[in-house]
Amino acid sequence: MEGHLRMSQKERDRKSVFDQVRTEGLKLTEAKARLGLSYRQCKRSYKRYQEEGDAGLVHRRRGCASNRSKPAAMKQAALSYYEQRLEDFGPTLAAEKLGEQGWALDHETLRRWLLAAGLWTRRRKRYAHRSRRERRAHLGELVQMDGSPHHWFGAEHPEACLMNMVDDATGTTLSLMAWAETTEIAMRTLWAWIERYGIPRALYTDRKNVFLSPREPTLAEQLAGEEPLTPFAKACQRLGIEIITAHSPQAKGRVERNHGVYQDRFVKELRLRGITTPDEANRVLREGFCDALNAKFAQAPRERADYHRRVSKTVDLADLFVHEDVRRVSRDWTLSYKRRVYQIHADNRPLPRPQEAVLVRTRLDSTVTIVYQNHAMKYSPIETPTSKPTQVPTHAHTVVPPGRSVKPSPNHPWRQNCSLMRAQPSGKTPR
Repeated sequence: MEGHLRMSQKERDRKSVFDQVRTEGLKLTEAKARLGLSYRQCKRSYKRYQEEGDAGLVHRRRGCASNRSKPAAMKQAALSYYEQRLEDFGPTLAAEKLGEQGWALDHETLRRWLLAAGLWTRRRKRYAHRSRRERRAHLGELVQMDGSPHHWFGAEHPEACLMNMVDDATGTTLSLMAWAETTEIAMRTLWAWIERYGIPRALYTDRKNVFLSPREPTLAEQLAGEEPLTPFAKACQRLGIEIITAHSPQAKGRVERNHGVYQDRFVKELRLRGITTPDEANRVLREGFCDALNAKFAQAPRERADYHRRVSKTVDLADLFVHEDVRRVSRDWTLSYKRRVYQIHADNRPLPRPQEAVLVRTRLDSTVTIVYQNHAMKYSPIETPTSKPTQVPTHAHTVVPPGRSVKPSPNHPWRQNCSLMRAQPSGKTPR
């Protein structure tokens, strides 16, 4: 055969072995073992090699179109339709739409066609690059805070939430538990941290509505250039704590990994003690469980300086961790708040005028304070009269069992109206 002959590696290996059979006396039984062929197949291949030379070892279908290949006209029509109508479709969805038009194609076949024609490129899903963040250098420089909903008391009990705070520099942890991740448990946890270590410089939280307000700013906030704040964020603003919100769980991985420590060790501790309520769990946390975790897992910061600030002696934390609402004074110097009415005393100085706004602050212990121009008002709650009991109608509706009918009595008003109508002349109705 003239010209060049393309052979695969397998075919070249056969040629080498068959040359040894022809020149060195290698037996076919040994050749078939080397090539991994049966004796009959080895014998047929060697016979073709003797008759045709190297060309006898080349596959007969090489260079020929596949028996399962699609017609060239179909390929051209499918690619043309894709370019006109389906240019932003992926191969899988495009193959389904082409099938609806009568072109039955496998998505891999279409993918190869599109790649060869330059009509589609592979779009690999790449994860966002995340670089490892070094710990902060100082204690109290950044504290991560997050809630962990979990079946803390076992699968047979409802979920509870562990509000967890972890110092970024040292891994020091402090936690409290409640039935749900609420503003109150977040405030109480931060309050406990401040009493234990001081006021941190910044908190790293997620974007839940406990920490970040989802509402739009009011008109007054827009005029003042202020952002809407949650009660927790207002307390942090008064304390000078910056709130930094994370956009992914991986960003606050320190506290997320610390959740796993609690979900392993604390769950088992609660089970051993037979504890099934958050109040009992908080007693365990306060009485040494958090201290034991810190002694085992916390590490020393890179710098010795502590960035926590002391709480001033003139500051009462109970006045900072509050819920605030605005109410307007009525003409009788009363206001309504959470289904209760409060009477403002006349001896308050300054005294708000009717329709003026006052600030109602509710502490975590449910104590209510009414503030006007930064002064606490004297007030007294008013006992609201109880509503009258609803009277049961004398003629209750009769419930008719299914499948039964009730006929009106002979003196029923409906029968009397019908009798009057029959007694009137045609076309006239009784007045």
